[in-house]
Amino acid sequence: MLLASSLFFYAWGAPRFVLVLVGAAWIDWMISRAIAAAPPGSSRRPRLLVASLTLNLGLLGWFKYATFAAEQFARLSQALGFEAEPWVAIALPLGISFFTFHKISYVVDVYRGASAPAASFGLCLLYLCVFPHLIAGPIVRYHDVDRQLLARTHTTDRFLSGICRFCLGLAKKVLIANVLAQAADAVFDAPPGSLYPAVAWIGVLAYSFQIYFDFSGYSDMAIGLARMFGIEFLENFDRPYLSRSFTEFWQRWHISLSRFMRDYLYIPLGGNRRGPVRVYANLWIVFLVSGLWHGAAWTFVAWGAYQGLFLSLDRWFWGRVAERLPRLVTIPINFLLVTLGWAIFRAADLERALAFMGGLFVAGTPLEGDPPLLLARVLSNRGLATMVLAALICFLPALPSMARIRELATGRDELHLRPATALGLVLFVLSFFSLANSGYNPFIYFRF
Repeated sequence: MLLASSLFFYAWGAPRFVLVLVGAAWIDWMISRAIAAAPPGSSRRPRLLVASLTLNLGLLGWFKYATFAAEQFARLSQALGFEAEPWVAIALPLGISFFTFHKISYVVDVYRGASAPAASFGLCLLYLCVFPHLIAGPIVRYHDVDRQLLARTHTTDRFLSGICRFCLGLAKKVLIANVLAQAADAVFDAPPGSLYPAVAWIGVLAYSFQIYFDFSGYSDMAIGLARMFGIEFLENFDRPYLSRSFTEFWQRWHISLSRFMRDYLYIPLGGNRRGPVRVYANLWIVFLVSGLWHGAAWTFVAWGAYQGLFLSLDRWFWGRVAERLPRLVTIPINFLLVTLGWAIFRAADLERALAFMGGLFVAGTPLEGDPPLLLARVLSNRGLATMVLAALICFLPALPSMARIRELATGRDELHLRPATALGLVLFVLSFFSLANSGYNPFIYFRF
């Protein structure tokens, strides 16, 4: 029933690509069975793994990056004086980045012996398609849930805990992220020359909080929904803006992606076992890939390079320095640097990213017909109050924040579970009325 409803859920948003998802999953299931059946040490095992990786990365490359590659080739051809052939843009299957990584996790886990192949194709497809994580994560590795798919425990307290977690995530998205999105969109969509530094900083700060509450809110909703069905997903966020370095930030931000990249790319490349130069190269490769995974645009590549640069600096000297300095110093420095990275991530293209970065420090010169963007037009009273609330939740963990409510809602403390669930229902009602009075505002990570 869960598999059927998950396929229906996917078909509702992308009916044309259900067969792509199911067909590719069937091939991976057959390959996993062949890998498990092959004798240890057989050359057939790595060939089968390569075949699976080629299929999955080939589909991802074709659907997600072929149009981008064709556009770059056309620009190069025009620069050299040649006429490029016209290219028809390829439709992007919903959630392809996430379910591709899930399929890679499944086959690699079987190859490494971390898990046995799924007993049936339906079970394999359920892992790939279970609807809470299907289209926007978190990235759930097969060996973390393989036993849960076979046997799940359902209790009233666990179900109430899932409801509370879902409502918390919905409130983070609707009551905080959607409000801050208005300020962020107004600033990033404006001509760069129309920005004053104060307005530009408000925009990039609004986006920094927006992307955190948007994506962590979705992760909370996915974890809560899965818990209602008796499945436990690992945490995906752990107060990332309290990090003292980029290394710590990536241990707290999109944890499932960080672990996936570490286990399936960084360690196979050699990790930190082959000298400092190789470590820096591996870090850059991992985060350039991570940037490209987020989207086919040079801004994502530049953002990945930016992350690789500061992670290398952490490894070189800053990580040791940050440990000796007080958190009151290192947390603001790291948050500022992370925020500058979000400016690159959010910009429409590299030219606008560079112009926006300049606008953070120097007032632009508006073009004729483009009046300067004033602060009063960007941030309403509600927006200002929401930004203050977001900052308190992110930076003052001693306060009774949403993170504390989330801890109470894990189900481990029955004394606080029902009051937390009642608060979750209040947040649900507030979110419902907010949605009823606002326009469509999708999750940021739906585009990836």
